[in-house]
Amino acid sequence: MNDQVYFVDLYLHYEDLHVFIPVVGTLIGFIIFWFVWHSNRLNARLVRDHGVDLGSAKLIIYTKILGGISMGLFPAISYLIAFPKTTFAEFGWVISEETLPATILWTAGLGLLIVIVTGWNARKPENLKHYPQIRAKIWTPSMVRSNLIGWTVYLVGYEALFRGVLLFPLIHRLGLWPAIGVNIALYSGTHIAKGLKETIGAIPLCIILCLLCAFTGNFWVAAFVHVAMAWTNEIVSLKRHPEMKIVRP
Repeated sequence: MNDQVYFVDLYLHYEDLHVFIPVVGTLIGFIIFWFVWHSNRLNARLVRDHGVDLGSAKLIIYTKILGGISMGLFPAISYLIAFPKTTFAEFGWVISEETLPATILWTAGLGLLIVIVTGWNARKPENLKHYPQIRAKIWTPSMVRSNLIGWTVYLVGYEALFRGVLLFPLIHRLGLWPAIGVNIALYSGTHIAKGLKETIGAIPLCIILCLLCAFTGNFWVAAFVHVAMAWTNEIVSLKRHPEMKIVRP
């Protein structure tokens, strides 16, 4: 039996940052969003200043915008500081002329399918227990608009991270399927608080979105489809919820 000596290199090499920054940046960006959203102090202050319904709505909208910024920009800026020659195209943030037709076709086709399926599921009692995410009984048109804007900022930043900064640099360093595996683990993990159904459901959606983004070379398919899903779910849930209504001032 041969004795083997294992050597552990604890030095963080410069090239390791190609993987280290996107993975750790994803965690930090999500932590910022999550714990601000669940801040009892901030929630109490907004409720005190604006009432329960409007205060709770402002908390969710503000933190969604913060989440879009923290997740969409923090890891990207960190990566650009470490590798200043990186271009936005390397994050998948740019749509090339070659892949523009495919991007449009996949966005339209998958988006239409997602809207139909989401619209059908959104009216179910199980979904209405959790959505709309803002649980206000009385909505104004401005609340509806602000909610949709918040979702848009959040999901564009969210996808710029998961299907951008976290995907393309890792594909170049690890290969397609290892990069998708990391994406699945972190993306599905962010859904744990929403229950087993959404956590499991996030896995096939993640695979589809990663493959489409790798195929088109950009993250915009995932961003547009995800926004369409959220808008459909929020609007249909609001209209179908028996305890909520839109009141014009």
